Amino acid sequence: MKLMDEIVVVENLVKNFKDIVAVDNISFTIGRREIFGLLGPNGAGKTTTIHIIATLLKPTSGRVFVSGYNVVEESKRVREKIGIVFQDPSLDNQLTAYDNMYIHGKLYGLKGRELHDKIMELLDFVELKQFASKKVRYFSGGMRRRLEIARSLLHEPELLILDEPTIGLDPQTRARIWNYIRELRREYDMTILLTTHYMDEAEELASRIAIMDHGKIIAMGTPDELKAMLRGDAIYLVLRGDIDSFCRELSFARECRKIAENRIEVLVDNAPKVLPELFNIALSNNVVIQEVSYRRPTLNEVFLHLTGRELRETIEETPVIRRAYMRRHWR
Repeated sequence: MKLMDEIVVVENLVKNFKDIVAVDNISFTIGRREIFGLLGPNGAGKTTTIHIIATLLKPTSGRVFVSGYNVVEESKRVREKIGIVFQDPSLDNQLTAYDNMYIHGKLYGLKGRELHDKIMELLDFVELKQFASKKVRYFSGGMRRRLEIARSLLHEPELLILDEPTIGLDPQTRARIWNYIRELRREYDMTILLTTHYMDEAEELASRIAIMDHGKIIAMGTPDELKAMLRGDAIYLVLRGDIDSFCRELSFARECRKIAENRIEVLVDNAPKVLPELFNIALSNNVVIQEVSYRRPTLNEVFLHLTGRELRETIEETPVIRRAYMRRHWR
């Protein structure tokens, strides 16, 4: 199966761990030179999905293709096509930056002057060339992340997978990593799949985003398309009283719905304009407004609208993939 315009094709993917459904019948495609984001909270299934794409896990059912190759039946060919930066650290702290790159390159059959030149070119790209002979244990978190990105590019992959690429980094370093990701797409014609629980990261980098929750894709599109789902401002109210009767009085609202025990979401065209009217309606219906806030559409509001809860910035818990396992699996 050869799909020239689609680097990744995921069809009805399911992954179960005993009685836990980690990935629940999802489908999506990633086009050539696209930056595609999987956005979701802890336990959404993002990392499980990319581990299947990277041939580190086998699906329970469904099919996945990378550059036209089936990840189960043609896993060796798939691994030749991808580079991956794991969420968990995978560098050898006792080795230098150069030696970490050198060992990885040898695993892909690179050698001699070609390998040396590629190492130095990529270290220069991530602004670590002057630290080539420095042991990684002395690197900052941002320097290690940049080295991992450089290492993943040694064999010139068609697809680069980044699992939470800026987790735990300070804002300045995050912005720097973002610039490298944009440059990868421009300079190397790279297709990039990234997972993140940072809304600003997904919106800043991804041309399309799939929002995942409880193993399902609950929405997918460009950032603007996703935010257009709310079509205006979202007002959030915490009420005491008859919520149903209160909602029925809001003739100006496009939607009023209960999203928690005593919390509602009201979608309107102009929040500041209608706020006084909300208080008047509450007063006439013996409803007490205990808390009120409103926001312009963001990806967080989209997630809140779809799930009834906010996309909290938590780290996806995943098993550590040990270095020995990686070497054995990627031979």
